Amino acid sequence: MTAKSYNFHRKGHWQGAVDYLLLSYDERFLRRRVLTTEAGAKLLVDLAQTSSVDDGDAFELKTGGMVEVRAAEEALLAITGDDLVRLAWHIGNRHTPCQIEPARLLIQRDKVLRDMLDKLGADVTEVTEPFTPEGGAYGHGRTHGHSHGDAHGHEHDHSQNHHHDHHHDHA
Repeated sequence: MTAKSYNFHRKGHWQGAVDYLLLSYDERFLRRRVLTTEAGAKLLVDLAQTSSVDDGDAFELKTGGMVEVRAAEEALLAITGDDLVRLAWHIGNRHTPCQIEPARLLIQRDKVLRDMLDKLGADVTEVTEPFTPEGGAYGHGRTHGHSHGDAHGHEHDHSQNHHHDHHHDHA
């Protein structure tokens, strides 16, 4: 039998997990999906709207109990360097999800961004660990990265000196 959840609670606003889910950053952006818990149980998540669920949040089971969400390990790039603020600016200018720590930045592995960071003098190391990037400008939310395809009808200049005055139609 598949358990059901129609809502979730933010970290710190729930207690008593009966099970947990390991989900990647991309998997934590959902509305309706069947997930498998670490104990092997099936869970149908059916939220009213697409939501960004964070590490430490929990789905409330229809029958009672909470299933905790934990960030799964992912293939990331760890970025360090003498001017971390400048490197963070360049990453943010590309609308890339970024986990900001005092001595390093973490982003999902991406060849184009790695090349850019190498050219900027960053020290870049491949790591595998949980990814919990910053939310949107007003707390919870997502930073939507650029697709490097042609689907949205404009080109990107990935040099250091491009202007960022284009519009995305997210219809």
